[in-house]
Amino acid sequence: MSSIRIGNRAIGADQPPFIIAEMSGNHNQSLERAMAIIDAAAVAGAHAVKLQTYTADGMTLDISEGEFFISNPGSLWKGKSLYELYKEAYTPWEWHPKLFEHARKLGLIVFSTPFDETAVDFLEKLDVPCYKIASFENNDLPLIRKVAATGKPLIISTGMASIAELHEAVETARGAGCRDLILLKCTSTYPASPENSNLRTIPHLRDLFGCEVGLSDHTMGVGGAVAAVALGATVVEKHFTLSRAEGGVDSAFSLEPQELKALVVETERAWQALGRVRYGATKAEENSKVFRRSIYVAKDIRAGETISPQNVKIIRPGLGLAPKHYERVLGRKVARDLKRGTPLTWDAFF
Repeated sequence: MSSIRIGNRAIGADQPPFIIAEMSGNHNQSLERAMAIIDAAAVAGAHAVKLQTYTADGMTLDISEGEFFISNPGSLWKGKSLYELYKEAYTPWEWHPKLFEHARKLGLIVFSTPFDETAVDFLEKLDVPCYKIASFENNDLPLIRKVAATGKPLIISTGMASIAELHEAVETARGAGCRDLILLKCTSTYPASPENSNLRTIPHLRDLFGCEVGLSDHTMGVGGAVAAVALGATVVEKHFTLSRAEGGVDSAFSLEPQELKALVVETERAWQALGRVRYGATKAEENSKVFRRSIYVAKDIRAGETISPQNVKIIRPGLGLAPKHYERVLGRKVARDLKRGTPLTWDAFF
């Protein structure tokens, strides 16, 4: 599988994980705060920042009852209608050019999740380098077809989708022109628990669909992301905020700046640690071989005396005969005087 390029970054198993800081609605309707989130993402070492592009009218209907009203006791957004939630969380479209320009000046890759076809047309004018399809839209095949037709790399979150639904999404994307596809394992609860994350799905996704895979992570902390990299994730997306204490629609399950910095560092360490299948001493270990165990003279031995458990021991360092020869040397006579602390070697015998 060849690497995928998004902006100036290559994405693949031979590259450090691609870390995306998801702003979502954490700007709290403040352009100044949105700019500050981008600043903080850059300082933390994220490679990309992602927006969401929609309007409340494009997401749902302005109805405050029935299925349009959030009444689930476990929801962060209980007591709001869908329309109210999206109106509060959306990123004003007139901000997009300023946010894109600001992110690019800081060396960040910047792109967005479109939620309808008008958003795709708008983002094309901003020359986005790739697109993201959210979990709740991975069954919107017309939207996937529209995005894929741009020919740009496409990232799709897999939350809630069955294998059959993912097959439809992938086939739709590829049939419409997508050549560079990334699937992100995602659990669509907010926050998500580690127990419901099922990260072993990540290598299975790669095998099933022959594409790059990653994690869109709603768990707290960075442990899940590090584990995902160990399982082959090449992309990690996390929601990001300046401070959870300051609130916001997604702040409860978002990383703060120091946590994002830790995510960047620890996922790259996990990737580096994967290495390759290898046995024996590495080049870095060569100097340590001297401290392995070997057979040493533990008590002065005169020429002609016999080797016994009383006058030799298996100890560190490793300049003597290997411990596997211990039984072979017991009972043999030495050819010369051997001082305590001398490594036992074959030339010590008749």
